[in-house]
Amino acid sequence: MASAFIIVGDTFRNKVTELLEKTDSCLPERLREELEETLGKPEPAMMSFSTARTLKKYLQANGHPFYLHELLEDSSLHLPEIVKPPRNPELVARLERIKARLANEEYSRITRNVNTQAISRNGTLADFGREVRSVKAVVATVFNFLVTVVAAFACSYMGSQYLFTDTGARVISAVIVASVVGLAELYVLVRTMEGELGEP
Repeated sequence: MASAFIIVGDTFRNKVTELLEKTDSCLPERLREELEETLGKPEPAMMSFSTARTLKKYLQANGHPFYLHELLEDSSLHLPEIVKPPRNPELVARLERIKARLANEEYSRITRNVNTQAISRNGTLADFGREVRSVKAVVATVFNFLVTVVAAFACSYMGSQYLFTDTGARVISAVIVASVVGLAELYVLVRTMEGELGEP
């Protein structure tokens, strides 16, 4: 925060010197000392805000023909350098631990859906076992379908001998029964597959 003016030009020095040399000016003793001290400093000299306020009040009270802003037109604010306190090493270490923990949590959150076994080129025995079980299930389903259709054909062919004496009629009736059983088996198979695919 600004604490004082820096006097950089001759305007202030000339006008304050002129004010101090006037014998009829009734400057307060303390203000006179502060102004003389300011003029006695090497450039750039600094003047505190309290001295500036006192000088302004004096100029206003005595009706002088120049104002404070005219005195300080070639001055600037003195901004002291901010000294940062040293950081607590325990606090710094704690912040580093917290940052590392948060980074690990973020990394785990990002990579939780990554399966390293799926990325490997050769695969694992578990993947091979799943594929074998899948193939076995498909083979068993097809074999079951064929056995059911053939058994339905054979049963209807053998059973139709009591109804028909002609072989052609027996074959046609066996084909019709085997087709109906095959369609029913396909319907059940499709419904089962839809149920398995619909599971989460």
